[in-house]
Amino acid sequence: MVAAGAALADEVGLAKLTMGLLAERLGVRTPSLYKHVGGQEDLTRRIAALALSEAADAVGGAIQGYAGRDALAAAARAFRAFVLEHPGRYAATIGVEPAGPDDPLAVAGRRALDAFTAVLRGYEMKEADMDHALRMLRSLCHGFATLQSANGFQWSADVDESFEWLIAFTDRGLRAL
Repeated sequence: MVAAGAALADEVGLAKLTMGLLAERLGVRTPSLYKHVGGQEDLTRRIAALALSEAADAVGGAIQGYAGRDALAAAARAFRAFVLEHPGRYAATIGVEPAGPDDPLAVAGRRALDAFTAVLRGYEMKEADMDHALRMLRSLCHGFATLQSANGFQWSADVDESFEWLIAFTDRGLRAL
């Protein structure tokens, strides 16, 4: 049911996902959904955990065998592709907080963070800079992908070219640390 909710969120947008719409899609009555989830908030949290886990798999798989700029490019491209393919489920990940360290949301979030940490290990930086670098990477990748997903780049420059420019710029900055 969570996978169906995630797919529906991708299709209609997270803001338009309702328990009633999901029940209709699944061909059941809305009260039947409450046997599986505690309500709209619980459904959104479960979609967020699924999305973070899927994003972690995509990024982690993409960086295997790469280091430095190649790992950065692979991670950034995989993350961007995930957000573009799954805008609704990715939207569920924004602003949701884990209930504790064993919360599936926290576990999936750590896996995603670990993948980007592995990318940054390919650059010579102080351990004290790691959190800042992780936030920068998240901001760059999230910002670009969500703007593109929302059709936010409406001028003539090629979007893929701009994304490659962002990767090269980020690599130069990380190497300069």
